[in-house]
Amino acid sequence: MNSLPYVALPYVALGGAIGASLRYLAAFWIHRMWSEGFPVAILSVNVVGSFLMGLCVVVMTKHDLGQWAPFLMAGVLGGFTTFSAFSLEAYTMFEKGEIGAAGLYVLLSVTVSIAGLALGVAVARGAVA
Repeated sequence: MNSLPYVALPYVALGGAIGASLRYLAAFWIHRMWSEGFPVAILSVNVVGSFLMGLCVVVMTKHDLGQWAPFLMAGVLGGFTTFSAFSLEAYTMFEKGEIGAAGLYVLLSVTVSIAGLALGVAVARGAVA
Protein backbone atom coordinates (compact mmCIF):
# COMPACT_ATOMS: atom_id res chain seq x y z
CA MET A 1 0.00 0.00 0.00
CA ASN A 2 1.11 3.51 -0.75
CA SER A 3 1.46 6.11 1.99
CA LEU A 4 -1.04 8.40 0.23
CA PRO A 5 -4.33 8.37 2.16
CA TYR A 6 -6.61 7.88 -0.85
CA VAL A 7 -4.62 4.83 -1.99
CA ALA A 8 -5.15 3.13 1.40
CA LEU A 9 -8.82 4.13 1.57
CA PRO A 10 -10.23 0.90 0.06
CA TYR A 11 -8.25 -1.11 2.63
CA VAL A 12 -9.55 1.07 5.46
CA ALA A 13 -13.10 0.73 4.14
CA LEU A 14 -12.86 -3.05 3.82
CA GLY A 15 -11.33 -3.37 7.29
CA GLY A 16 -13.97 -1.01 8.70
CA ALA A 17 -16.77 -3.13 7.29
CA ILE A 18 -15.22 -6.24 8.82
CA GLY A 19 -14.62 -4.54 12.17
CA ALA A 20 -18.10 -3.01 12.38
CA SER A 21 -19.66 -6.37 11.55
CA LEU A 22 -17.57 -8.07 14.24
CA ARG A 23 -18.57 -5.38 16.77
CA TYR A 24 -22.24 -5.86 15.94
CA LEU A 25 -22.03 -9.64 16.31
CA ALA A 26 -19.92 -9.53 19.48
CA ALA A 27 -22.18 -6.95 21.14
CA PHE A 28 -25.27 -8.92 20.12
CA TRP A 29 -24.01 -12.17 21.64
CA ILE A 30 -22.55 -10.60 24.77
CA HIS A 31 -25.78 -8.68 25.36
CA ARG A 32 -27.81 -11.90 24.97
CA MET A 33 -25.65 -13.66 27.56
CA TRP A 34 -25.48 -10.69 29.96
CA SER A 35 -28.63 -8.64 29.68
CA GLU A 36 -28.11 -6.49 32.76
CA GLY A 37 -28.52 -2.71 32.73
CA PHE A 38 -24.76 -2.09 32.64
CA PRO A 39 -23.35 -1.87 29.07
CA VAL A 40 -21.13 -4.95 29.36
CA ALA A 41 -21.22 -5.62 25.61
CA ILE A 42 -19.75 -2.27 24.57
CA LEU A 43 -17.31 -2.26 27.48
CA SER A 44 -16.12 -5.73 26.41
CA VAL A 45 -15.72 -4.70 22.79
CA ASN A 46 -13.79 -1.57 23.81
CA VAL A 47 -11.42 -3.52 26.07
CA VAL A 48 -10.82 -6.28 23.52
CA GLY A 49 -10.30 -3.72 20.74
CA SER A 50 -7.83 -1.77 22.84
CA PHE A 51 -5.96 -4.97 23.72
CA LEU A 52 -5.76 -5.93 20.05
CA MET A 53 -4.58 -2.42 19.13
CA GLY A 54 -1.73 -2.82 21.62
CA LEU A 55 -0.79 -6.19 20.14
CA CYS A 56 -0.88 -4.79 16.59
CA VAL A 57 1.33 -1.81 17.42
CA VAL A 58 4.08 -3.98 18.88
CA VAL A 59 3.90 -6.89 16.42
CA MET A 60 3.63 -4.66 13.35
CA THR A 61 6.54 -2.50 14.49
CA LYS A 62 8.70 -5.48 15.44
CA HIS A 63 8.11 -7.27 12.14
CA ASP A 64 8.03 -4.17 9.89
CA LEU A 65 4.39 -4.71 8.93
CA GLY A 66 3.37 -1.04 8.91
CA GLN A 67 1.78 -1.45 5.50
CA TRP A 68 -1.03 -3.37 7.23
CA ALA A 69 -1.86 -0.47 9.59
CA PRO A 70 -4.56 1.11 7.40
CA PHE A 71 -6.41 -2.19 7.05
CA LEU A 72 -5.93 -3.59 10.56
CA MET A 73 -5.66 -0.57 12.83
CA ALA A 74 -7.71 2.16 11.14
CA GLY A 75 -10.05 -0.28 9.41
CA VAL A 76 -10.73 -3.46 11.36
CA LEU A 77 -10.03 -2.14 14.86
CA GLY A 78 -11.37 1.32 14.05
CA GLY A 79 -14.59 -0.31 12.87
CA PHE A 80 -14.63 -2.72 15.80
CA THR A 81 -14.20 0.13 18.26
CA THR A 82 -12.95 3.69 17.91
CA PHE A 83 -12.05 3.42 21.57
CA SER A 84 -8.98 1.43 20.59
CA ALA A 85 -7.59 4.37 18.61
CA PHE A 86 -8.36 6.70 21.51
CA SER A 87 -6.59 4.32 23.89
CA LEU A 88 -3.54 4.16 21.64
CA GLU A 89 -3.28 7.95 21.41
CA ALA A 90 -3.61 8.37 25.19
CA TYR A 91 -1.10 5.61 25.92
CA THR A 92 1.39 6.98 23.39
CA MET A 93 1.30 10.40 25.07
CA PHE A 94 1.68 8.74 28.49
CA GLU A 95 4.60 6.63 27.26
CA LYS A 96 6.33 9.77 25.89
CA GLY A 97 6.10 11.30 29.36
CA GLU A 98 3.35 13.73 28.36
CA ILE A 99 1.33 12.87 31.47
CA GLY A 100 -0.56 16.15 31.69
CA ALA A 101 -1.44 16.13 27.99
CA ALA A 102 -2.53 12.50 28.21
CA GLY A 103 -4.76 13.22 31.20
CA LEU A 104 -6.24 16.26 29.52
CA TYR A 105 -6.83 14.27 26.34
CA VAL A 106 -8.65 11.52 28.25
CA LEU A 107 -10.72 14.01 30.26
CA LEU A 108 -11.64 16.10 27.23
CA SER A 109 -12.31 13.11 24.99
CA VAL A 110 -14.75 11.57 27.43
CA THR A 111 -16.49 14.70 28.70
CA VAL A 112 -16.66 16.64 25.42
CA SER A 113 -17.77 13.54 23.49
CA ILE A 114 -20.59 12.93 25.97
CA ALA A 115 -21.48 16.63 25.81
CA GLY A 116 -21.47 16.44 22.00
CA LEU A 117 -23.79 13.45 22.15
CA ALA A 118 -26.10 15.26 24.58
CA LEU A 119 -26.13 18.32 22.30
CA GLY A 120 -26.93 16.15 19.28
CA VAL A 121 -29.81 14.52 21.19
CA ALA A 122 -31.10 17.94 22.27
CA VAL A 123 -30.89 19.34 18.73
CA ALA A 124 -32.55 16.25 17.24
CA ARG A 125 -35.32 16.28 19.85
CA GLY A 126 -35.93 19.97 19.20
CA ALA A 127 -36.02 19.40 15.44
CA VAL A 128 -38.35 16.42 15.78
CA ALA A 129 -40.65 17.88 18.43
